[in-house]
Amino acid sequence: MKHFTDLRGYLEALDDIGDLVTIDREVDGDMEPAAITRRSYEIRSPAPLFTNIRGAREGFRILGAPAAMSSREDMPYARIALSLGLQPDSTGQQIVDALAEAQTREPIPPVIVESGPCQENVLLGDDATLDSFPIPIVHEKDGGRYANTWGALIVRTPDGEWTNWSIARVMKIDGKRMTGLVADGQHIGHVWNQWVEIGKPMPYALVQGAEPGIPYVSGFPLPDGAFDAGYLGALVGEPVELVKAQTVDLLVPATAEVVIEGHVSIERDALEGPFGEAAGYHPMDVTKQPTFHVEAITHRNDPIWPLVAEGRPPDEYHTVTCVGAASQCLARLREVQLPVSTVWSPMDSAGMWLVVTVPHDWRDMMAPDTTSDTLAQYIGQTLFWNKAGLYFPQIFLLDDDIDPTDLAEVTWAIATRIHPVSKRVQMDSVVLPLFVSHTDIEYKRGWGPRVVFDGLLPPIGERMAHTSFAASYPVELQRHVVDNWV
Repeated sequence: MKHFTDLRGYLEALDDIGDLVTIDREVDGDMEPAAITRRSYEIRSPAPLFTNIRGAREGFRILGAPAAMSSREDMPYARIALSLGLQPDSTGQQIVDALAEAQTREPIPPVIVESGPCQENVLLGDDATLDSFPIPIVHEKDGGRYANTWGALIVRTPDGEWTNWSIARVMKIDGKRMTGLVADGQHIGHVWNQWVEIGKPMPYALVQGAEPGIPYVSGFPLPDGAFDAGYLGALVGEPVELVKAQTVDLLVPATAEVVIEGHVSIERDALEGPFGEAAGYHPMDVTKQPTFHVEAITHRNDPIWPLVAEGRPPDEYHTVTCVGAASQCLARLREVQLPVSTVWSPMDSAGMWLVVTVPHDWRDMMAPDTTSDTLAQYIGQTLFWNKAGLYFPQIFLLDDDIDPTDLAEVTWAIATRIHPVSKRVQMDSVVLPLFVSHTDIEYKRGWGPRVVFDGLLPPIGERMAHTSFAASYPVELQRHVVDNWV
């Protein structure tokens, strides 16, 4: 396990495995970096690092696809694993298990250091302007340049009891102002509302290019009150280094590339959007959101600005949300002692599916006469009201003869094991804005159906064998075929 304490060490590791490409030719500072990044997701190319951006200061760089699926077919989750301090060849199930297990450990608090590379350059007053940085347009139909697509927003409750890290899109208005999503149902919305109640602007820090685990964990649906830095410390086995911000009473990652400091207005006084979404569509909604006032900017020499060109899966929204939410769901199911092998959200489903697998002897682990329908009920009741489970309108309950990280196996199992109309448990719960499959009425009231599809097979001895290479031939013949395969 290797904990990368800054973005640059992580990029060296990507370069070592051939998963980073440096683009030295000049690129248009408007949409070209985003277009190349979007293309890189779709063809699974190495992460693009742009070093020559038209209109940007010499030395300023943009990193595209910082935590997307890897270009290495033999280690498809390398960027995810390396971000989280795991081996680059870790499987999806190993990553989810590691994240779920870290939830059971004691948090390791961060340490405060006197100074850090993030403050090699300090811009105050008129010098603290976003116009100094290469902030690109992400999609042609977006409402503006998005200053945050892969940065951590750091805020704290007025009483100082809870510091929250999160990822939310933030749009540049001009050099001194931004606006971004501050949703009431999310942690940043809870904190902002507390500042609104006392009538004071909320201090914030927007961190770009922190050590790779920070934006990743910031995107996780951790429980209310959890401190992201402590969870990350428990995961990597050592504390995260933080330094005091220059102008606000917050601690920021010491090795971050760029830190923007300021206060958030107490009113929704700016128009935000539209922006291309993670479900793979580009809605044209514009909403009123608070204004993020820019009061100070600190940055490393030759800073790197990360870029996520969000859209059809898989990109960073999916590598973070699918993996993070699945790990939290696994931790919760284990906490209530349900017999679960693993949990996974196929990224190609845009995070709309959750697959829960159970061992073949799950019946022996439950009360006598427990049916698969009852188990499906338990799972739905556990997850559909859990913060992480709220992401998923559809859960598929399958035996663990299926690898849920293999989309071909999941497709086969759903097609052959899910009944067309029965063997399902429906419950009504919260409808999230990202659910593109619900009706307009359900969206407006924020309430609608969710389903657990019961695809469990009969007990061993009553089920049909697979007609696969591994199941249809003697082990000796399999070895002979493999040894002599050309």
